[in-house]
Amino acid sequence: MDKCIEQMGQDLARAGYAKSTQHNYLQTMKALSKRFGKPVDGLTREELREFADATVAESGSSSSARHKLCALLFLYRKTLGRPQDVSFIKLPKKYSALPQVLSLREVAVLLPAIRNRRYQALAMVMYGAGLRLREALALEVDDIDGARGVIRVRHGKGNKAREAKLSQSLYVWLRQYWDRERPLLPFLFASQGGKLPNDATLRKALLLAAKQARINKHVTPHVLRHSFATHLLEQGTDLRVVGALLGHASISSTARYARVTEKLVRQTPSPLDLLPQRRW
Repeated sequence: MDKCIEQMGQDLARAGYAKSTQHNYLQTMKALSKRFGKPVDGLTREELREFADATVAESGSSSSARHKLCALLFLYRKTLGRPQDVSFIKLPKKYSALPQVLSLREVAVLLPAIRNRRYQALAMVMYGAGLRLREALALEVDDIDGARGVIRVRHGKGNKAREAKLSQSLYVWLRQYWDRERPLLPFLFASQGGKLPNDATLRKALLLAAKQARINKHVTPHVLRHSFATHLLEQGTDLRVVGALLGHASISSTARYARVTEKLVRQTPSPLDLLPQRRW
């Protein structure tokens, strides 16, 4: 492997990037090296410009192009320390899609439809505490603090630790799960043989449960997290509190959830309705 790309991999890991992001960034840089048949630190500014232009033209979406260009920026800014070589790059506008969410009724019928008890427990935690899938999978039994009503999330995004809300109902449910399943310590969701649930299998379990519950939405682990945030906002929870519970570094990351709170939209009066009643 190109030594610069190898060093980039170490820099990405040190910076706390997700495994999937590390892999995608490195694959992009390998493609860059292969395109011109030489190490990435030997490319000219003109070749980098050619690659950037081709990336924007050939990528299927602005999101894909942005991701590949971010990989290029990381390599030259962080690993090589040559930001001037990529100063011409302008990232495509980031498209922030509205997250898919479930209604309270849909969540109520989805969770019982998950037949595997460990997968059901995982779904309960992702919805009940707003955790990402990898955060939930990394939970250890000692991370459940019933006395204080919190879940210690030690492997959050960017390896930042935080405390998530542990409601009384979730705590009681997890105790029942523990009594019946007895996962192999230290992990909360390990099997008795010590194996953690498989990401792909969990996703299939959610899709199957959604089908059985007659939910016509593409239900994924992240949809449960989206639903957690949206339902809190619909109940009037402050945006900053929701952001803290989700582990967001910026309030802008949380603000997009405010756009999907249909209940609040319906309940908000029009200023016209506030005027004194009279005949026009």
